[in-house]
Amino acid sequence: MAPIDRPEDAPAAFQLAWNAHDMAAFAALFHSDATFVNRFAHYVRGVDEIVALHQPIHETIYRDSTLEHELIDVTSIGDDAAVVHFWSRLRAGPAHPNGAHEIDTLILAVVTRREGIWRIQALENVGLTSPRTGEPVLRR
Repeated sequence: MAPIDRPEDAPAAFQLAWNAHDMAAFAALFHSDATFVNRFAHYVRGVDEIVALHQPIHETIYRDSTLEHELIDVTSIGDDAAVVHFWSRLRAGPAHPNGAHEIDTLILAVVTRREGIWRIQALENVGLTSPRTGEPVLRR
């Protein structure tokens, strides 16, 4: 079974894989040549690099973290492609050096279907910050 049955399933599938800290399930969300930009503007290409970016943090500072996603919208750009926007709230646990805290981001994902399987082709995660101070902010 495909981890993403429709583009609008991407936020929930991402959330489930993250919260299980299951890197195999996380990898299955992405096409082999996908790109990923994290909230610190670190760009990687390829599912192996995406996993390599995330596995160490899931073993250490984010091992007790959870995500909560909320779909904003899905824009179809053809029968086999869509742009998906969703809110993401990261709840870091006590394993994080700064202790338990929350971070909100906005995610843009391009989800495409190849050979009948929907996966993420590109994902960018943007942190919410105050434009005046640069300090992280939580959305209401």
